[in-house]
Amino acid sequence: MSTLRFGYGSNGFANHRLDDALAVIADLGYSGVALTLDHAHLDPFADDVARQTRRLATRLGELGLGVVVETGARFALDPWRKHQPTLLSDEPGPRLDFLRRAAAIAEDLGAECVSFWSGVKPSGVDDATAWRRLLDGISDVLDDTRVRLALEPEPGHFVQHVEQALRLRAELDSPGRLGITLDVGHCVAVEPVSAAECVHLVADVLFNVQLDDMRTGVHEHLEFGEGELDLTGTLAALAEIGYRGLAAVELPRHSHAAPDVARRSLKALHAADWLADAERAVRADPVRVRTLFPAVGRKVGRAALRPEVDPGGLVYGTVDERARGRLLAALAESLPPQDLAKEVAELYRYGDGAERRGVLRALHLLPDEIADTGTGLVADALRANDTGLVAAALGPFAAAHLDDHSWRHGVLKCLFVGVPTAAVAGLADRTDGELIRMVADYVAERKAAGRTVPADAEAILQEAR
Repeated sequence: MSTLRFGYGSNGFANHRLDDALAVIADLGYSGVALTLDHAHLDPFADDVARQTRRLATRLGELGLGVVVETGARFALDPWRKHQPTLLSDEPGPRLDFLRRAAAIAEDLGAECVSFWSGVKPSGVDDATAWRRLLDGISDVLDDTRVRLALEPEPGHFVQHVEQALRLRAELDSPGRLGITLDVGHCVAVEPVSAAECVHLVADVLFNVQLDDMRTGVHEHLEFGEGELDLTGTLAALAEIGYRGLAAVELPRHSHAAPDVARRSLKALHAADWLADAERAVRADPVRVRTLFPAVGRKVGRAALRPEVDPGGLVYGTVDERARGRLLAALAESLPPQDLAKEVAELYRYGDGAERRGVLRALHLLPDEIADTGTGLVADALRANDTGLVAAALGPFAAAHLDDHSWRHGVLKCLFVGVPTAAVAGLADRTDGELIRMVADYVAERKAAGRTVPADAEAILQEAR
């Protein structure tokens, strides 16, 4: 395993007392907490905040939890206006006071940094004025505190891109105590490059990481696997830059099921972290694939990728199949084609059903120089009556490389053994008159024998009409 330290955000435990939330986070195996200062979790405006902070510092020490301080509470400053005022407001005083209080709390807790964002630009304020206000506000807080501050690019805010945050830091003469908070989900939502690339862009000034999934163009925090984030690649990038700070799960709208969500999140993180390590190992020593490839199912799970529509994983595949594809892609980076072809063939030959499916589903990721090996493996799989092997065999590789005769018989094999033709890559493009004739004969035979006709067979004929 890498040395990454995973935490969980207290704003994802909004319905728990802070002590209870910390206990659950620690019991699950997290290394730290991203603590959002708010009325329910260490109110920075409470009369006894100093006493509470001392008590919290002791408790964090007892639980072995690191901490970063987050300042994204929605109504901590104004009960009527979410996140107001900001550093860009006409009267930013309350926000500056809040950040100073947060810095004092962070210092007493021994926190790794205080994370903050710019806020949304007020209507009627031009960009130059907003930029100057932001520079002035950050300068003031830096002058008044001794802790590290981490500016978070936030979708919809004045500073929403990594490039803006880096430019702002440069204009402040790159102070050593000012760094970046990177929410990897935000990278998916608004950045022009991947989260892994964003990690490398901010490598030298990365103070804090927030982990969540998102979809392109949509600022909605999702559990891992529900969006478009390459979690394994992102964790690999964090390991590559030698990141040592907390990387905390940020799911502020999942408090209704916090313990279960936190448990699932950590399981996903450990699986992705293991896979990132396995990829590095295979690139460094290709022989390692022989022991890592069989271990994939135990380490990352075997669930269907799209269980709501494909519970058996025949159409979209499974978690372990996708992970094995990543290992084969890493292997392809490390071996010349002749050696790669031999290794892939042996992984298939000596593997169990799950390992064979992993090979078949990954063939399109491998160089064309080993296409002959791939077609041989597909032919072997299509001779079996194992629905999983048949489905995996007819993916993008078969669509691109299988000859017409073999491909048509593969489609017929799907109808015979009950594999949904949705698993057949390129079906619409490769369907021809001969396939239609073969399917029509099959349907006629089924009807003559008084047997039911698969809906997929009828659909192929219907499309041809």
